[in-house]
Amino acid sequence: MESINHLKGYGKVNLETLENPKPQKRISSALAIFAVICLTLVITLAIAALIHESITESSDESQPQSVSNSAESTIKTVCNVTRYPDSCFTSISALNRSPNPDPEAIFKLSLEISAAELSRLLALFKTVNSDPATQDCVSQLEEAISRVNDSASAMRVDPGEKALTEDKVKDIQTWISSAVTDQETCLDGMEEMGSTAVEAVKSEMKKSKEYSSNSLAIVANFKGILDKFNIPLH
Repeated sequence: MESINHLKGYGKVNLETLENPKPQKRISSALAIFAVICLTLVITLAIAALIHESITESSDESQPQSVSNSAESTIKTVCNVTRYPDSCFTSISALNRSPNPDPEAIFKLSLEISAAELSRLLALFKTVNSDPATQDCVSQLEEAISRVNDSASAMRVDPGEKALTEDKVKDIQTWISSAVTDQETCLDGMEEMGSTAVEAVKSEMKKSKEYSSNSLAIVANFKGILDKFNIPLH
């Protein structure tokens, strides 16, 4: 009988358990909701951080671009007075390191470029100095380099001194004009002597003639260039 009563007990329902269920499931649900909220917050913050970083980078990149455009515009304005604006702009832009160069700085760069190309050409001529047709060219190119260097030296002044005055502009224009003439004289002499190297020399001299011409055009029109930027000539 006791065994039977014991077995019957397995079929009974614990009313206390039904009336007072354990809160375990409620706690688990609450934790799950809390975890979802936290995850959502983390994702939101991460997205916000990425947006902020993107805006910051965009702002940082816009400033150099603006500065670069300013330099490009100034160089183009100066080079537009030359016969070879493309070679003027390309050569000066490659050498320019200033974010906002003024016309005076651009003219200095044009002189450096002209002197460098003339020096390259002179070195080339000296390697074939045994050719009588090129001997006169060596001395003429040396003279041309000297004239361009004189112009560059006139631009170097102590702090507080005027880099370009009307008298200096006239002198520099005369010197650079002589440098251009020296190169033309070199070619004319080779043609008169019937040199077979004339065409090759013309090809080699193309850049130096263009750069010298650019410098000459800039200094010849310097006052007008300054007027475009509302800068008075010293």
